[in-house]
Amino acid sequence: MTEIERFGSDNLWEATVGYCRAVRAGDHVHVAGTTATVDGVVIGIGDAAAQTRVALELVADALSRAGAAMTDVVRTRMFVRNIADSELIGRVHGEFFADVRPVATMVEVSRLIDPNHLVEIEVDAYAPRG
Repeated sequence: MTEIERFGSDNLWEATVGYCRAVRAGDHVHVAGTTATVDGVVIGIGDAAAQTRVALELVADALSRAGAAMTDVVRTRMFVRNIADSELIGRVHGEFFADVRPVATMVEVSRLIDPNHLVEIEVDAYAPRG
């Protein structure tokens, strides 16, 4: 039987909506869609690259709490408000994953939960214990 562990981030939305920032299911770690929001404040308003960097730093923190690292990431999904920002977002993604090279998907969406969000990123990692 696979042990499931949940790692919250004390985000107000987690309790309201009913989710965790990260869930470890055996050797797999899944990180929920993450935006550039810190303590309820959107960081890097109007700057897709800055928001991508903050979101990926928050993802790295969530992975760490779940016993994984960015080097364990096997898939990323990027939801972007304006596909014209794809190169900016992609370059920052490359800074974090140039040597890891997970499979990646980037799609344009009409809206995210906050109108100031330009990108939301979720990841899946494979991080065997021991």
